[in-house]
Amino acid sequence: MFDLYLPMFLMFAIAAGVAAGMFSLGQFVGKNPQSAEKLTPFECGNDTEGAGNVRLSVKFYLTAILFVVFDIEVVFIYPWAALFKGLGWVGFASMLMFVVALLVALVYCWKKGALEWEK
Repeated sequence: MFDLYLPMFLMFAIAAGVAAGMFSLGQFVGKNPQSAEKLTPFECGNDTEGAGNVRLSVKFYLTAILFVVFDIEVVFIYPWAALFKGLGWVGFASMLMFVVALLVALVYCWKKGALEWEK
């Protein structure tokens, strides 16, 4: 039984060794004095303006959640499309119900104004 799990334990040991090696290498090689220039936030080639801890609007999070929901839709539709002929009418009906449920959710979000960036 130990022979079955030996490759898995070996993989975990190698992964832990690589992670520990990278962490320790970063600690030893990256030890240099921190200058004021290195501690300034830098984004997209421009210096940041304003406070760094500004609270974001809920619209950002709602947009991210909608993006994830519709990405998951693609994850379910792609294998279904690959096996379309073998699934028959039952597979077609189940995917049709799935897509209709997502369309109802999209219409609900649209009517609630979740897709409007500015009001």
